[in-house]
Amino acid sequence: MIDTHCHLEMKPYDSDREDVIRRAKEAEVEAIITIGSDFEGCKGAVAFAKKYDFVYAAVGIHPHDAKDFTEEIFNQIKKWATPPHPQRGGKIVAIGEIGLDYHYDHSPREIQKEVFIKQLYYAKEVNLPVVIHSREAKKDTLKILEESGVTRGVMHCFSGDIETAERAMSLGFYISIAGPVTFRNASKLREIAKVIPDNYLLIETDAPYLAPEPMRGKRNEPAFLVHTAKMLAELRGVSVEDIDRITTLNVKRLFGIGHMPEAEIAYKIRESLYLNITNRCTSKCTFCVRFHSDFVKGHNLRLKEEPTVDELQRAIGEPEKYKEVVFCGYGEPLLRLDVVKQVASWIKENGGRVRINTNGHGNLIHKRNILPELQGLVDSMSISLDAQDEKTYNRICKPAFKNAFNEVVSFIKEAKKHVPEVTATVVAMEGVDIDKCREIADSLGVKLRVRRLDVVG
Repeated sequence: MIDTHCHLEMKPYDSDREDVIRRAKEAEVEAIITIGSDFEGCKGAVAFAKKYDFVYAAVGIHPHDAKDFTEEIFNQIKKWATPPHPQRGGKIVAIGEIGLDYHYDHSPREIQKEVFIKQLYYAKEVNLPVVIHSREAKKDTLKILEESGVTRGVMHCFSGDIETAERAMSLGFYISIAGPVTFRNASKLREIAKVIPDNYLLIETDAPYLAPEPMRGKRNEPAFLVHTAKMLAELRGVSVEDIDRITTLNVKRLFGIGHMPEAEIAYKIRESLYLNITNRCTSKCTFCVRFHSDFVKGHNLRLKEEPTVDELQRAIGEPEKYKEVVFCGYGEPLLRLDVVKQVASWIKENGGRVRINTNGHGNLIHKRNILPELQGLVDSMSISLDAQDEKTYNRICKPAFKNAFNEVVSFIKEAKKHVPEVTATVVAMEGVDIDKCREIADSLGVKLRVRRLDVVG
């Protein structure tokens, strides 16, 4: 994982900083961003970024210290931030920690706002993201961010409400979760951490502050990041490995650290392995993630070419290791029916379990009833019902075929004869009547799974 916010340069680490660095590496923390907050802190952050290959730095003046901000200090921040951007080997990856703090008011509020605005506009000028501190200053923070036009940054150690999170994300800002999410009295923060979309989630320690449970009361350090990751995984119903991959991808996108992952044809989420066998589809669903991102749960699914049977088998390896192997990916798997049958047969022969996620157009695509051909090869099937009637279905899914909705309903009914476990799925969104969809599923004798809008994988 990557700790996106800590303060390695602070005095609490003076006696054992090398040990802290060693423990972070032993805990498999891939990188650390140490954040300057006052002038001396920025100097220290820059120095440690130069010293350690896996440490990066952000420079900026915290609202507590805004009263001490001078043009001389600002010019030095500009010099630190001028070297190459991270994509070209630079170690200064952001302007921060900047923002507003109306809880302590260590600096007059008008001065806080003035210094915040200056640093925001400089970050925009040099195309660096910003690290935002906001405490009891929601209204002014959001107003200044909206007026600045800055669209790259992170709301650090988020403690606000869901409205603040949504407004920040609408501006392009990530939401970073720290140790307080593990605290016993953090029910509101946990609810927010549960619903932040994957594409906007970051994780941090804010060390030496806010050590997570079970380390609460101790000096925090980057090695403790795993405890926050475990809580996030539990809240979001995924594995720690998933949280690692999702947040690491987001760090690379925001801060430019490291290389973006290549496209994958087999990708793991939780205990299941998914197969990305095509990006083609016979629907253009308005909610489909493939129209606005290459990634699901941190996996790049944008194929350069469709994989062969041999490539899929090699990518799967040992199918019995997984809870199930799922034909899913960024397209409609039944467009490649022969590949599905060959690979599914091989999975079954090797002790694996097979599921297919489909839009239900298989019979329309092949102009015959294909479901008897899948009998014995497929253990479960999830079929996208997606609407309660043809008009709504056509508006949402934009199918390539006429009468597609009725054909999907027929496909679900027929699938129950040949596949042991069949589930109809629907995305909860405007215009979709979940109760009527449930009635359809009940009449067909299958379960209904309701998916949340903008949540995939």
